[in-house]
Amino acid sequence: MPIQRRRPLQAIYDDVRDHDLVIVPNNPLADALNRRLDEPHFGTFATAPRRLATGRRESAEDRTAFLELVDRTDHPWKAIAYAVGNVLQCWEHQGTPTAIEDYPAFVDETTAAVLEVLGDLQTTSGQLQAYETPTDQSVAVVGFDQLTTLERSILSPDVDHVDLFTEEAFSLPEFHVFDGSSDIVDALLDTVTPENAADVGVVLDGSSRYSALVESALEAADIPFYGGPGFADDPFHRTFLRLLRVAHRGSDTTVEDVTPICTQLGIDVPIEHAEKRLSEVDHPGLDWCATVTDGPAAESFDAALQAFERQADRELDALRAELEILGLLEAQPTEERVQDLAYYLQTYDVPIDRENEGVLLADATSAGYVDRPVVFFLGMDEGWTHSAPNRPWVDAEAQYERYIRQFQLLVQSGSEQYYLVQDTAGGQPVTPPLYLDELLAEEFERFSDLDSVTHSRMEPTTGTGFDRSPVDVDPTTIQTISQSSLNRYVNSPRDYLFSRVLDTPDKDYFREGNLFHDFAEFYVNHPERIGTAEIEEIVDVMIDTVRPFFSDSEEPLRRRKYRIGLETIVEYLEEYGPEDHDFLTPATGWGSNFFAAYFDAPVDSPLTERWFESTDIGVKGKIDLVRSPTHLLDYKSGSKKSATQVRKGAAIDPPADIPNFQAALYLAYFRSQQPDERIQFTFFHFLETLDEAVTGTPNVDETMTTVTYYPHTFDAFVASREAYDTLLDGYNDCVETFSDLGFEEYREIVSNRSFPETTEKDELRSSAFADAFTTAVQAGTSDDVDAEKGADQAIRALNAIRRRAFFEGDLDAIEAFVQDRIEEINSYRAGSGRFPIDGPGGEPNYRRIDYRDLLLEGER
Repeated sequence: MPIQRRRPLQAIYDDVRDHDLVIVPNNPLADALNRRLDEPHFGTFATAPRRLATGRRESAEDRTAFLELVDRTDHPWKAIAYAVGNVLQCWEHQGTPTAIEDYPAFVDETTAAVLEVLGDLQTTSGQLQAYETPTDQSVAVVGFDQLTTLERSILSPDVDHVDLFTEEAFSLPEFHVFDGSSDIVDALLDTVTPENAADVGVVLDGSSRYSALVESALEAADIPFYGGPGFADDPFHRTFLRLLRVAHRGSDTTVEDVTPICTQLGIDVPIEHAEKRLSEVDHPGLDWCATVTDGPAAESFDAALQAFERQADRELDALRAELEILGLLEAQPTEERVQDLAYYLQTYDVPIDRENEGVLLADATSAGYVDRPVVFFLGMDEGWTHSAPNRPWVDAEAQYERYIRQFQLLVQSGSEQYYLVQDTAGGQPVTPPLYLDELLAEEFERFSDLDSVTHSRMEPTTGTGFDRSPVDVDPTTIQTISQSSLNRYVNSPRDYLFSRVLDTPDKDYFREGNLFHDFAEFYVNHPERIGTAEIEEIVDVMIDTVRPFFSDSEEPLRRRKYRIGLETIVEYLEEYGPEDHDFLTPATGWGSNFFAAYFDAPVDSPLTERWFESTDIGVKGKIDLVRSPTHLLDYKSGSKKSATQVRKGAAIDPPADIPNFQAALYLAYFRSQQPDERIQFTFFHFLETLDEAVTGTPNVDETMTTVTYYPHTFDAFVASREAYDTLLDGYNDCVETFSDLGFEEYREIVSNRSFPETTEKDELRSSAFADAFTTAVQAGTSDDVDAEKGADQAIRALNAIRRRAFFEGDLDAIEAFVQDRIEEINSYRAGSGRFPIDGPGGEPNYRRIDYRDLLLEGER
C-alpha cells in the first residue's frame, strides 16, 4: 500500500468551516484548524475528544490515579502502575472501566482497588465516557478511524465524516543520509536560527541519542525550544536520585560511582582515585559524598535533599513538592523507597512549566501531527515503530492500522519536510521504521537504497569553535618506543594518542603487579632477608596497600593469592635465579622499590629492573631480570600463553589481533648487546599454579614460557645438527626415517632448498618444497621405513619450531617495522594528519581499546 497523501489543511477546513463543532484525533491538528478561522466563532470549534470532554487541556490521568492509589492503599508501586495502566487502556479500547473484569487473568486486589479509586476520581476518561455532543450543534469528525472506542462514544450517529487522506499517493522527499548523528545535528543547526525557530519543528525518538544532542546543541546556540527534557531529565533531579542510590551500596561504593554526582556539583575528583573505594580515599572533595551517604541520605529524603541543596547552592522546590505529594519527604530513604521513586520518575511525566516558544521538539511515537511550516525528521529508525499493546482487549490489527495512519500523517507534517537519517550507527545497520517497509513498493534494506542524497562529514558552521593561538615551536619527535606503546599504536593510533595525553585511574592489578615486581627485585638482592615470617608480613603490607580497591569480603582470597604468588617467586628464584651478578656493569638507579624502602635495604644489582633505550633500533624498556648474558626474564601475573602464541603476537604482516611485541623488542635489543648469540626470553607467570598450590601439587616449571632467538636464518637452522636432532626426538615415523637417512644426507637435501615462507600446514604440504623434500628423502632411505609419512612429520616439526621462535630475519623485519611506526608517529605529531583509528592491520580490536568513548563513529 502506498503512502496516502494528507489532504491540505485548507481543504479540510473548507469542509468543516460551517460546522459548530469539529472533532479531530489530536490537539496539534485541532490547533492548526482553529488558526484558520476567518470569522468569529462562539465556543469551541476544532478540538480533540478528551479536551472537549474536560473543557481544558487534559491532565495525565494515569499519574493522578497512581498518586491517589499510593495515598489510599499499601499496594506496591509497580503493581499499582501496572494495574492503572491496564484499566485505563482497557477502558480506552472497550469503552468502560469495568470491562477489564472480563479478563480474569488481569484482575487482582490491586486492580479492584484501582477500579474503586477511579470511581471516585474525576478522570478524563470518566468525563469522556459521560460526555455527549450537543444535539443542537452541527458536528463533524475528521479522521474517524483514528479515534478509539472510548473517543467514538461521544459521537452521535449523524455526525459528518471528513477524511484526513486523499486517494492519491504521497511521494516521500529524498532522504538525506549522513555519517553520524552529530552530522545530522550540525545540518539542523545550519538551518535553524533564533529568528526562524518558531517556524521549525523537529520530530525524533525522545528516548534516542538525538534527543540529548539536539537539546544541548540548541541550548548552546541560544536557540529557544520546547517539548524537550522533562522533570526527570533535570540534571539536579537525576543527580539527587543517583546520590540516594549510591548511599545503599555501602562500603563497596567507589569513587567512580560518585564522580557523576561530584561533576554536577562542581567538585573536582582526580581520575587516579576512580576505582578506589570511597571510604578508603582521603580527598577533601569526596568528604561531602561520604558524609551525606552515611548521614542525611540514611535519615530522610528531606534531610538528604537539604544537604544536596546546600552543596548545589540552589533550591529544588519542584522536587521537594513532588516528594511531598508522594508521601516520601519525611520518610527514610530505604532501598525499596529509592527504587520506587526511580520507577515513578521513569514511568510518569511530572508536569513542569515550559516556555512554549521556539523550535518544537516532538516525539515520533506520541505525536500525530506537527503544525510548523518546516519540519525535520531525525533518525527515523526502529525506535519510531510503536510497540503494539499485547493485551487481549486491544484489537492488534486495528491498532496497527491506527499507528500506520498516524505515521503517514506525521511524515507529511509541514509545508517542507526534511528526512535526516543514517545508514549505519556504531558500526551496525540502522533499521528503518517497520511502517516504511509496509508502505513503500520498492525493496530496500537501508535508506540509501531509496531516493536519497549522501552527505559527507560536515565542518561545523555555527559558532567560532575553540580559540587558537599560533605557537612558534617545533614539534618534538620520538626516537624510541616501548613495547606497551607499540602494542597500543599498532592496534589503534588514535587510542595510543589518548593514552599519551590523558590520565588514567589507578588499577588494582597495576598496584599488585608493581608490588610483586618489587618483591622479586628485592629478593634477588637480599634473599637472606626473606623467610616465612617475612612472607606473612609482606602479605599484610600488600593487603593494606591494595585495600582501597577491594571489598572486605575479598580479603581472604587476596591473602591466599598474594602468599602463593610470593612463595612461587621465591621458589623460582631459588632454583633458577642468577648465579653470577658480575657479568653486567652496574646500571644507573631507575625507579624506586617499595620493599627496599620498607626494609631499609638498597636494591643495586645490575641484573634487576634494568632500563634500556636504543635509538639505533628505536626501542626502550625495562628488563625485570637478566638471568644470564643470554637469558632474560619477565614477571607476569596474568594467564600463561604458549611460545607459539607469544610469537604470533609479534606478527607484522598483518599484525596480530592482539599485538604483543615485548619478547621481540627485548630480544632485538639484547642481540645488539650479545651479537651472534642465541638468546632466550622467559615469561614467568607466578600465579599460574594458583589452583595447584591450593591442592598441594604446584610445579614451578609449569609457570614458564620461553621463546628463543636464533642468530641466523631459518634455512640455516633447518640445515643444522640441532634441527636434525629434533627430528630424531619426534614422531615414530620421523625418527625411523631420519635415523635411516643420516645427518650428512639430510643436510645435503635441505642445504639446496629454501623452506617456504608460509606457516600454514596445508600450504606447506602442497608446496614444491614438500614434494622435492619427500622425493629426496624417499630416495635416500630404505623401503623398511615410511619415508613419505616421516618427511611430512619432519616438515611439521620444523615448522613448529619456526612458529615458536625468532630468527635473524624475523627480528630484522620487526626492527624495520618499528622504525616505520616511529616515522608515522612523528609525522602525525608534526601535523601531517590526525592519528587514525585504524592501525596498520586495519580496524582495531575494540576489546583492547581503552578510550572507546573518544573514538567518534564513522571515522577511520
